[in-house]
Amino acid sequence: MIKFLLNFLILFIATSTYAQVMVSGEVKDTKGNILRGATITLKETYDGAITDSLGRFSFKTFEKGKFIVEVKMIDYTSVSQEINIEKDNLNLSFSLKEELNELKAITITAGSFEASDRKRAATVLSSLDIVTTANANADITGAVKTLPGAQQVGEQEGLFVRGGAGYETKQFMDGTYINNPFFTGAQDIATRGRFSPFLFKGTVFSTGGYSALYGQALSSALILESIDLPERSEASASVSSVFVGAGLQNLSTDKKSSYGFNYGYTNLLPYFKIVKQTPDYFAVPAFHNLDGNFRIKTKKGMIKFYSQYNSGDLGLRRPNIDDANLKNAFGVTNSNWYNNISWKEFLGNGWRINVAGSYSTNKDHLTQEIQNQNNTKTTTGLSYIDNNNFIIDQTQNVSQLRTVVEKKLGGISYLRFGGEYWHSYVKSKYNNLATSLNDNLFAGFAESDIYISNSFVAKVGARVEHSSIINKWNVAPRISLAYKVGKEGSMSFAYGDFYQKPENIYLFNTKNFKYTKATHYILNYSKMTQFYSFRIEGFYKKYTDLVKTYPTYNNAGTGYAQGIELFWRDKKTFKNVDYWLSYSYLDTKRDFNNFPMQLQPTFAANHTASLVVKRFVTEWKTGFNFTYSYATGRPYYNFQNNGNSFTIKDEGRTIPFNSLSFSLNYLPNIGKKDAKTFIVLVASMTNVLNQTQVFGYNYSYDGNTKQAINPPAQQFFFLGCFLSWGVDRTQNAINNNL
Repeated sequence: MIKFLLNFLILFIATSTYAQVMVSGEVKDTKGNILRGATITLKETYDGAITDSLGRFSFKTFEKGKFIVEVKMIDYTSVSQEINIEKDNLNLSFSLKEELNELKAITITAGSFEASDRKRAATVLSSLDIVTTANANADITGAVKTLPGAQQVGEQEGLFVRGGAGYETKQFMDGTYINNPFFTGAQDIATRGRFSPFLFKGTVFSTGGYSALYGQALSSALILESIDLPERSEASASVSSVFVGAGLQNLSTDKKSSYGFNYGYTNLLPYFKIVKQTPDYFAVPAFHNLDGNFRIKTKKGMIKFYSQYNSGDLGLRRPNIDDANLKNAFGVTNSNWYNNISWKEFLGNGWRINVAGSYSTNKDHLTQEIQNQNNTKTTTGLSYIDNNNFIIDQTQNVSQLRTVVEKKLGGISYLRFGGEYWHSYVKSKYNNLATSLNDNLFAGFAESDIYISNSFVAKVGARVEHSSIINKWNVAPRISLAYKVGKEGSMSFAYGDFYQKPENIYLFNTKNFKYTKATHYILNYSKMTQFYSFRIEGFYKKYTDLVKTYPTYNNAGTGYAQGIELFWRDKKTFKNVDYWLSYSYLDTKRDFNNFPMQLQPTFAANHTASLVVKRFVTEWKTGFNFTYSYATGRPYYNFQNNGNSFTIKDEGRTIPFNSLSFSLNYLPNIGKKDAKTFIVLVASMTNVLNQTQVFGYNYSYDGNTKQAINPPAQQFFFLGCFLSWGVDRTQNAINNNL
């Protein structure tokens, strides 16, 4: 019996082995790379396998006949193949195509720094980054100046980017243009921005090559996206050495709508009492700020409204450069009202719409007097001095309507198209002479994000515009490409034409202008992880049709800007330390305004660098923040009119710019589980080492005397306490600083 059973078992095994068929093969992607962990299944059976580290698989089956083999892998499109199982072993080969995935797909980084909740991996500056950057004092522009491409210009407001003037950078909120993003100030003194960084959930600082959805910015665009609904209802209050404020945000019980308001009053008198100012302020700068908002969640979208009103005044005296016995007394009273409303909605079937509108009005009352030593208005009989007695009243109104329609093309590719209308009105009264400007600007645009794979994307678009005031059209093509290099690296390229109509100061003299034009070429490599950000970028810009003011107003100006930039951010190497380092090399010249030839503009430095370091000590509940900024000297010129042309009577370079700034943030509520009040104590100081800063020179009428342009004071101090009730952001504040 035992012998019989053994013979039967041997015969069964031999028969079974003969009946089995071996199915084997390999799985790769469309680029020929092996795929580990792919699942191979013989459908409607229990047979199958998983690819090994070499992308190979094998399994045995007793099945006979026609079957379907299916291959699956996460992030790849499944593949099926019909096979016929008979007596012979089968060897199969499969090629899987990577699925397009918004989380894995590459993004175009050429010419753009993005900070948003949507792309945290690519975040460069969050709102908390801005308020904890030591030199910024919670000013968006101040923090952006620590990024490559931006210049350290301290005598004018605005962002000066890659050889462009401040008016060549425009700011946009929820798609609409912000006409007066900075407070009105005095000559040779820069002012800060009007908007709090906490208004925005997303910030894109485009140093060039920006989207076709935006226009009228020759060099750069700062694109801001406001927050949606707040986390919960809260009240806030603040008191500091220069301002006081209070606010309220109320979230509905169903969390589908909210409203809020904030009020702040700023007065620099306490600071002026401590730090002596170079100008003699007869009206200390003081400002009121009031804003309100409401937000409504629709069925598949959001409606947002924001309104802000500012008012303020200042007045100062400085020595007259042409006569030591005289003074220049300047005063400004300003009011600004900005409104923005937007509606975003998913319409279904891959369609989405974004409609936005804005209205702003800005009023300036400027006075300039020549005064004697008794601070009384006087005249001298010399026109080049007496012409500085004037009064200017100016009103600027800008309205904008904008619609963007988006269609998902399949996968994660999109087509966007739409149009916008701007109406601008400016009325200016110089003493008793009144003039005005009216412009209707129409724009149409289309742009598509085309994802060939998760590793390659192309953004192709164009923009067309017509301005009624100069009665000219422009057509601006834009294209950007990005290709993934390695696991987390990418190469990007951007090209585009960018147009901007001449500034109002020129249009008051003549409307016989063309658009000014800049053509951008940008190439970069970037690598971004959760803890590290690295990018290196080269660029070239060609300027044409720049405004010349001599011998007549025309568009004969030309120029170029080229350079290379580096950025490195590290949140991991040093425990509880976050730091970034930026460097820019800029070679630029332009022939514009009254320049006699192509010269390096006075707002451009060849080398600029910033180091920002943040250290949070949990045990002390304190953050320590340092910013060091450096720039080589900028050129200055004294042009002399010889009747037929301007010549250079004097020129040189300022001393290098150096500034070390420090701020400290203390959060006393850390560790208190039931804390319902969020408290932050802040202390900051700019230019800690009290280094002399010279931004250029002013010249007397005869050119024999020059005065350095310095800041009103070499240092700024700030002490403040910020409180909010309803939500404790302590842990969030810690996490964003580590």
